[in-house]
Amino acid sequence: MSYAFDPELAPSAALLPPPVALDPQEARTQTAELSATAPEPDTGGIDVQDLLVPGPVGAPDVAVRVYRPQEESGPLPAVYDIHGGGFIMGGIDAAHPGNVELARDLGAVVASVEYRLAPEAPFPAPLEDCYAGLVWLADNATELEVDPDRVALHGISAGGGLAAALTLLARDRGGPSIAFQYLGVPELDDRLATPSMRAFTDTPMWNRPNADVSWNCYLGEGVAGSEDVSPYAAPARATDLAGLPPAYISAMQFDPLRDEGIAYAMALLAAGVTVELHVFPGTFHGSVMVKQAEVSRREATERLSVLRRALHGVREDGAAAPRR
Repeated sequence: MSYAFDPELAPSAALLPPPVALDPQEARTQTAELSATAPEPDTGGIDVQDLLVPGPVGAPDVAVRVYRPQEESGPLPAVYDIHGGGFIMGGIDAAHPGNVELARDLGAVVASVEYRLAPEAPFPAPLEDCYAGLVWLADNATELEVDPDRVALHGISAGGGLAAALTLLARDRGGPSIAFQYLGVPELDDRLATPSMRAFTDTPMWNRPNADVSWNCYLGEGVAGSEDVSPYAAPARATDLAGLPPAYISAMQFDPLRDEGIAYAMALLAAGVTVELHVFPGTFHGSVMVKQAEVSRREATERLSVLRRALHGVREDGAAAPRR
């Protein structure tokens, strides 16, 4: 199938490998190799600390990497980052360069959580790890010099799905306060029935065959699409979204996840939650990595603007933003 990609993205899309169903072990190996060959980010001015924090009851401790701008003082807002990778790959090392930039550009503490991966640790293990890390962040806010009332969740792809689920779980357990949820191209719906999911079987970076593998690993073989899937696994199934924090949701035009992101934004709005939704034209899943494209620059700039507004209450022009 041919796609009307943005002209600045089309050459890169043509160079990507042909779409094939994910193999979890092979995907992890490739991710690790890419991380190993990537240049080390400049961490000047940023304190970086690796910690082990208490995990869920009966489970191992959870690794959390904390970033703090050295020149910032007083209780700072915090970004709780949940990496992507289809529930089966990725980690805090792969997310490291981006989190250094987030801490520096936002003047915020960033805490990145290393959750267990499927299929070895299927739902609810990854989500419970994320919850344990969030509880630790809130419980240690004073020591970390974090303002517990200004904590934003940040997740891309599967990380966006986990962030949405974590917001639901924290609300229902009476857990830590969450001020904002940034859901970038979130993976939210195991039923794989939206028009975009049905149509985009050969799109770059992410496609319907990948989604099949991802959900089978996360939920267990053959469970996806059944009646027994929890909304904490697939937030698109949630029927009560009232009382959740404000959200930003991005979607890419030629991404199979597009329509579930749009639908979740509409459901949040119907529940009275403040939502900003942006569908970027001519894009595909992960196309923001083509940094020279103007649409990618707009996406990256908007992410910082949205998070800065949520955490600091100021617009890009320096004026105070209206309170939500």
